[in-house]
Amino acid sequence: MGIFSKIFTWWDGATIGTMLFSARKGHKVGEDEFGNRYFQTKDGQAKEGGRRWVIYNGPNDASRVPPEWHGWLHHTHDGDPESYLPPERNWEAGPTANLTGSKDAYRPAGALERGGRRAAATGDYQPWTPEAS
Repeated sequence: MGIFSKIFTWWDGATIGTMLFSARKGHKVGEDEFGNRYFQTKDGQAKEGGRRWVIYNGPNDASRVPPEWHGWLHHTHDGDPESYLPPERNWEAGPTANLTGSKDAYRPAGALERGGRRAAATGDYQPWTPEAS
């Protein structure tokens, strides 16, 4: 599919229009450890700090943006993350992907995907009935 998918699909990476806009109107600010590239309009002072966007390395999924770059995208911070973040601590866990809708999504006991069987009631619950009140 190659070029055909780049022309007509937006969910599988950047379209040709986005790539052309990025090359013409923006400049690359940085890249994260996942290969996502971050851009800002060349005139960064226009419109309250300029427009900022990300071109994903792979499928478009907002949960693939690390927290430090999320802050930059939403104008919480002005510089790139290396300029304002403290050093990473060894106890900090990295970001995780959003697994909703995948086979690895969390499914609690009683969920239809796990057979729909719930644990039996413990007997301490008494439903309300209109005759009892």
